[in-house]
Amino acid sequence: MVISNYNQKWETLNNSEGVAWYIMRFVIQKVKYAKLYINNDLYSSTGKGLLSYVGIGENDTEKDIKWMVDKMLGLRIFEENPDGEMTGKMNFSVKDNNFDIMMVSQFTLFGDARKGNRPSFTKAASIEKGKELYLKTVDYAIKSYNKDRIKTGVFQAYMEVEYINDGPITILLDSEKKF
Repeated sequence: MVISNYNQKWETLNNSEGVAWYIMRFVIQKVKYAKLYINNDLYSSTGKGLLSYVGIGENDTEKDIKWMVDKMLGLRIFEENPDGEMTGKMNFSVKDNNFDIMMVSQFTLFGDARKGNRPSFTKAASIEKGKELYLKTVDYAIKSYNKDRIKTGVFQAYMEVEYINDGPITILLDSEKKF
């Protein structure tokens, strides 16, 4: 049973977690490098840093952007300190080390495959809202960090992303802080 109140932030589902299905989501990977291609042409690339897939949900707002970007920038998942020395402990952020970030729009983070074999993407934001909030997310990251360190793809383009996951380290974030 699904109980919906669209004035609230999330749905209560008939499960023990009360999973929110239309909250902002990031999948963040610590990478040695990332390259993004559009039409087989290199569009953007990064060195060491983060690759962040950004999913915008239908009920996301600008309030979600600040928390998500601030959390991404502050994640202490790097062992090297700003002098490049390995400390043996993940205690430094991308911002501490002035590393790169690639932010890629990814509506498929809202794929719901609980029923059938074809995922439903109905909880993803509309194209217009998704683009607006994705661009605002990137803009906030640029203003909060370093415009020369933030790279992107193109919203709604077919993209190929090449990278090496360093660790591997992958972190899931959502604006409702469910995982």
